[in-house]
Amino acid sequence: MSHLPGPRAEGAPGAGTGRHAPRPGSAPVGRMIAAQAALETRMLLRNGEQLLLTVVIPTLLLVLFSTVDIVEAAGDTRERRVDFLAPGILALAVLSTAFTGQAIATGFERRYGVLKRLAVSPLPRWGLMCGKTGAVLVTLLLQTALLTTVALALGWSPRGNAPAVALLMLLGAAACSGLGLLMAGTLRAEATLAAANLVFVLLVFFGGVVIPLDDFPGGVRAVLELLPVGALSGGLRDILRDGAGLPWDEAGVLAVWSALGLGAAARFFRWE
Repeated sequence: MSHLPGPRAEGAPGAGTGRHAPRPGSAPVGRMIAAQAALETRMLLRNGEQLLLTVVIPTLLLVLFSTVDIVEAAGDTRERRVDFLAPGILALAVLSTAFTGQAIATGFERRYGVLKRLAVSPLPRWGLMCGKTGAVLVTLLLQTALLTTVALALGWSPRGNAPAVALLMLLGAAACSGLGLLMAGTLRAEATLAAANLVFVLLVFFGGVVIPLDDFPGGVRAVLELLPVGALSGGLRDILRDGAGLPWDEAGVLAVWSALGLGAAARFFRWE
């Protein structure tokens, strides 16, 4: 019978020191947030319904309303129409990603218990929200690049300065994101799905996206200009079409909506 050698005593000749040094514990918070943001972005880009909402519909609206004289107030030539429409479609892109898409996805994650399980992971709850915000910003960057390319091909001649546009879109994304998370964290998933899509459709026509707010009666126009999409589309149009500086009134409206929406979402969001 063969004899198997027993383990060498520590310190004995030929004893190995080991190659692995386990370090149990969670990864740095920044790395976890980056990983969560990358995961959220991949999930969004693989979802056909989300792509329809965030990419296909805004692009089709831009092409259709720019090439067909549907909205007379936008101008008599294609160039004038696209100069009016492009800023509004960029505002619609912010709405579709930060509000509608995020509200629907988060609402169903809450219903299926995904958020409940993530809430007990090493990633803190605020880190999860940061990851979702990161995915929104990445998607918005891709949307902006695509829509800008299409608009330029249609004859768009943007004016103004990029930093003012970026700041306004970030404020718009914060405002829409806060409202989307508030809806997803307080309503049932089916109610969130219906309400988010209804708001999206209504604001296409009443948010200054394809129909000028000047076409509405004075009292109605004043209310619509205080909505996040109305303020964002009007501010972007002031910069990109008229060459104005940062529109402080619209930026102030978006800042107020950002504070209210994110504050309410942090206070009332239910994880299960």
